[in-house]
Parts: sequence; C-alpha cells; structure tokens
Amino acid sequence: MTHAHQTISLGFTNQPFPPGVHICQIFCSNDERQASLLKFILSGLQSKERACCFSDNATEQAIGEFLGNYGISSNDVIDSGALTLAKTRDVYFKDNCFDPERMLSLLTTYYTDSVAQGYPAARVIGEMTPDIQHISGGNRLMEYESKITLLLRDHPVTAVCQYDSRSFDGAMIMDVLKVHPLMIVRGSVVHNPFCITPEEFLTQ
Repeated sequence: MTHAHQTISLGFTNQPFPPGVHICQIFCSNDERQASLLKFILSGLQSKERACCFSDNATEQAIGEFLGNYGISSNDVIDSGALTLAKTRDVYFKDNCFDPERMLSLLTTYYTDSVAQGYPAARVIGEMTPDIQHISGGNRLMEYESKITLLLRDHPVTAVCQYDSRSFDGAMIMDVLKVHPLMIVRGSVVHNPFCITPEEFLTQ
C-alpha cells in the first residue's frame, strides 16, 4: 500500500511526509481546528486515499460545502467508503466507556480494509473532547496515544489528533505532547522535542 505513495500531502502544510505519521494539533480557535481538518480530508481524497474524521464539531454540511468547492461530492465519497464521518463520542466513547484496545483494533481494521480495497494510503483525523476526563477508561488515553505510534509502524495510517487548548489544562496538554512524535506549530509540522518513545512511556 505505502509503496505507491512514498510521501503524502497533509493538506495544511507543503511539507511531504511518509504515510503513517502520528501528529498532534493543540489548537486555540475553532477556525484553526476547522482549517486543518478540512485541508487534511481534502488532500487525502484528492490523492485517492481513504479518509476518516471523528469530530463533534465538524458538521457533514460544512465538510460537504468545502469539498464541493473543489469539485468533490461528499455524498459520492461517503457512499463509496472513501470518506467516513463520525462523532467523537460515538466512536471513542461507545457504551459510555473509553477502551484503548477497541480503538486500536478499529484503526488496525481500518488500515487492513483500506489495503484490501486498493487505496494507496489511509488517514484519520480525530478531535478529542474534554468528556474523556469523565468517562470510564479515560485515564488510559495517553496509553492509547502512545500505542498508536507503535501500531503505525506496521499499519501506517496517517493520524492527526486534535486537542483544544481551551478545554484541557496544562498538565494534560503536556501529556499529549509526550505521546506524539510530531506536532503542528503555526501551520508547519515539526518534530516534537517533548515526545517520549512508546517503549519508554509505557514502562513509566
């Protein structure tokens, strides 16, 4: 799958990256969040990749209107399976519980299904909500994020994780930085100096 795309475009930066990078975006405004999300989805679809979005704030209408400006019918790509849209709470908090193993299995299946269906690459963007702090299993979020980095080594889904700096305290944001190798800073993707390898993080 990845041999066909040695590098991919993330949409919100001109920097090329290999498929399977794990990136966090700590955003400060809804416009910042929306711009990255829409461009990430668009660039994936334009490259014939499979794209998936988990967000409580990005509406199907807004995404459809944006894609329509570039000649892409949201109905067509959703119906074909090239684009999947779902609410954060419906995916991450199924049965009012956060289960890292279920989520990791979901990502693995998404990748293997994409390969089987002939997509050159697959990408996911997900926005975490502060509800995670009050959900059973929510205390395992950083374990999950760290294990994503491990999973992507063999199942290279390109993953962007969005966190609202206005909804999480400084300690939580620092933890987020520890488990993402790359981060978005002023529209550029940079190597994250705060990141700890999964092997080290998971033994702490």
